[in-house]
Amino acid sequence: MPVTQHSVIPVGVQFMLLSALGFALMAASVKHVSNYHIPVFEIVAARALVSLVISYLDVKRKRISVWGNNKPLLLARGMVGTLALMCVYYSVTTLPLAEATILQYVHPVFTAVLAVLFLKESLQRSTLICIVLCLTGLFLIVKPEVDGGVTANLPLFSVLIALMGAFGSSIAYVIVRKLSQTEDSSVIIFYFPLVALPVSLVLMGDSFVMPDLYLTGVLVLVGIFTQVGQFGLTKAMQTQEAGRASAYSYVQIIFSALIGALFFNELPSGWTYLGGALIVSGALVNVLGSKIKTVWDRKYSTD
Repeated sequence: MPVTQHSVIPVGVQFMLLSALGFALMAASVKHVSNYHIPVFEIVAARALVSLVISYLDVKRKRISVWGNNKPLLLARGMVGTLALMCVYYSVTTLPLAEATILQYVHPVFTAVLAVLFLKESLQRSTLICIVLCLTGLFLIVKPEVDGGVTANLPLFSVLIALMGAFGSSIAYVIVRKLSQTEDSSVIIFYFPLVALPVSLVLMGDSFVMPDLYLTGVLVLVGIFTQVGQFGLTKAMQTQEAGRASAYSYVQIIFSALIGALFFNELPSGWTYLGGALIVSGALVNVLGSKIKTVWDRKYSTD
């Protein structure tokens, strides 16, 4: 169905929902292949190789230069994104899928703050409420869970790595927002695997594990789902304010929880449900609050 300016769901939101689904399927594929003892750096390299081929073909299809205009910033986006990706993949392979995704997707909080500091975007009241709700939800999920006197914690190191990945992702997204002023989206996407492939190969060293045909197929899917997620994300960041658009990425939490339950037998705790509900509520407040304010301003500006 064609998208018009009168669509019920804004174009940026549609792209972010596509991105969330793509990244949820990517994370599930990463977790699945890691169960066969494929190292994280090898998964990153496989993803980068597939993404590099698809990105290059997409850039050539548009008949534009693959190198872009702002090469230093493009390389910085690739490096920051690569480091963040490694952190995210480690957390996905060492934490339950729902919890890993929630920790990863605290990045809209960082993005909103960074967008204010570096992109000079205004921090609306609804965005501030979103940040408070999201951080509260994050606390409920990460805090020790006490059931019948037994305390169970998520691995602290994995949690910290996940949060580092979230922070790195937020920096990368703000850079994408800046690059979108001068670069084509396909060029921005191309630079990510261009940097990720050599970096991951160097870090992998001699820990390479030869995958069979089935695992090779799953690794290819990691790259394909990544490309879907990156495409939706980049397009969303070009059509919406950085902090506001990224709030919709929280939908991936729902996708990941369903995938984790159906395919990995992971049943989130009550704290995870409560914290996730607060995070999703924060995203809705961020979006609906701005819409309500717009309607309110229009109503009283005409009175």
